[in-house]
Amino acid sequence: QVQLVESGGGLVQAGGSLRLSCAASGRTFSNYAMGWFRQAPGKEREFVAAITRSGGSTDYADSVKGRFTISRDNAKSTVYLQMNSLNPEDTAVYYCAARPLRMGRLQYDYWGQGTQVTVSS
Repeated sequence: QVQLVESGGGLVQAGGSLRLSCAASGRTFSNYAMGWFRQAPGKEREFVAAITRSGGSTDYADSVKGRFTISRDNAKSTVYLQMNSLNPEDTAVYYCAARPLRMGRLQYDYWGQGTQVTVSS
């Protein structure tokens, strides 16, 4: 089992920034690719970003490319999502997730409880 706990959400004005963190425990963190997802009210959960086990490669949804940056610190068992130039359409509950081995946009095995991000106009 991998336990994931997100933090760093909150209320921010349009154009502002937030950094989300996700602390992992339970298994060897570096064995897992990590991803961030989000779910807005009335919408399905969607992929945001992913990172390989080493942190050497990343993948982003088109809607956040150039504004969001995913990173990880394997020594701290933590993955981050730096979010810049936020707009109201980014308002959602953000979840981190883990999947063994390869980075991807689907089939994540472990999920955090989510952290709310609200962007005011």
